[in-house]
Amino acid sequence: MARLFGTDGARGIANADLNCELAMNIGRAAALVLAGANPSHKPRILIGYDTRISSKMLEAALSAGICSVGADVIQVGVVPTPAVAYLVKAYNVDAGVMISASHNPCEYNGIKLFSGTGYKLSDELENQIEAIVRKGVGGESLPTGGGIGHITAKEDAIDDYVNHVIASVPDNMRFDSMKVALDCANGSSSVTAEKIFTALGATVHVMHDAPDGVNINRECGSTYMDSLIAYVKENEMDLGLAFDGDADRCLAVDAEGTLVDGDQLIAINALDMKERGVLAKDTAVVTVMTNMGFWKFAQQNGITVRKTAVGDRYVLEDMIDGGYLIGGEQSGHIIFKDFATTGDGQLTGVQLLAVMRRKGKTLKRLAEVMKIYPQTLKNIMVTPQAKDAFADDPVVQEKIKEVERRLGDTGRVLVRLSGTEPKIRVMLEGEDQTIIDTYADEILETIKERLL
Repeated sequence: MARLFGTDGARGIANADLNCELAMNIGRAAALVLAGANPSHKPRILIGYDTRISSKMLEAALSAGICSVGADVIQVGVVPTPAVAYLVKAYNVDAGVMISASHNPCEYNGIKLFSGTGYKLSDELENQIEAIVRKGVGGESLPTGGGIGHITAKEDAIDDYVNHVIASVPDNMRFDSMKVALDCANGSSSVTAEKIFTALGATVHVMHDAPDGVNINRECGSTYMDSLIAYVKENEMDLGLAFDGDADRCLAVDAEGTLVDGDQLIAINALDMKERGVLAKDTAVVTVMTNMGFWKFAQQNGITVRKTAVGDRYVLEDMIDGGYLIGGEQSGHIIFKDFATTGDGQLTGVQLLAVMRRKGKTLKRLAEVMKIYPQTLKNIMVTPQAKDAFADDPVVQEKIKEVERRLGDTGRVLVRLSGTEPKIRVMLEGEDQTIIDTYADEILETIKERLL
């Protein structure tokens, strides 16, 4: 049986995989687990959501489940995911729930759970919640009368989060005269981005900030950069920032319309932090998918690189364990641990502008600290049996080693099983796009011949 909670919460097609009954049961189970061994404790759980048409429906179901076991709900409405992570700690509540499927299309939705410290729940707690959901909660002794939980709305919560992001900019720094285009992906940043960047003095042009419930991430945001690139060039902006549906990711575009991805944003900020003497242990944490150009940048600048599995939760775990302050993914999910307990796209954006202002350089100049190596990523659908056989097949493994030998120190090969889909993912990097495409196809063909 598939695990209910993946690397980023429970997720599926709303009203199908993720229906109201499941949401209600997750709410009940989460409240029961959070009450723990102290049945007299009345948990308070904060709920926020993104702009999907299904989000309020799931909020109602979650709230009903939470209240039915005697816990209270604080509803904060449309907010970014990092706002929930910040607010649970700021308001001293027991947990937070974000209803969002991040960068996915509107038909998907998800339930992300945060502890009272602002971090995503541990696997252990998620497993406890899942066990209760699987077993069912109908047999629990449910309260009646005054024992039922109540729901309150906190409409000014968004302002507390906005002020928190603004306060992350040091020494009363201002962004006056900087022209910034903001792509809000018709998502959560539609209610926050303009407030944040305008308050800091930037001249802001906002796009894709009119959510209608079904247009979130539709040909906009950090997964579709074309419209922002065109807008930045046509309107002579200094830079553009694109967020995803729940605003925990950020990608950038320089004044010439060139994409600056998450790897480059980490490099820019890590180098600035090192130069200011605030990069803990001179270390940045990235994933196995990070471009090899980042490693070369780090080597040239005396920065140690920590490598984790794909997924922001693994990046964060390593940051916590080692006391590191910056980490993230190529997708733009970047964690500034001094200010946040999860990726925060708008926080990333203001930190980028702060580096530009502090150094007096354009984004194009800043991005030159790291060379991007050509990369190809190809997937192949496989059976469960093929996934199981992949690691032990001598011909497939020898083919991978052969390609590694051919590339030498001019490239790298990463072939891995998908953790969420029945796929094997083949990623190559090198100096020549044509060569790495050819090598990737050779590996795929070997996998087909041997495993399919």
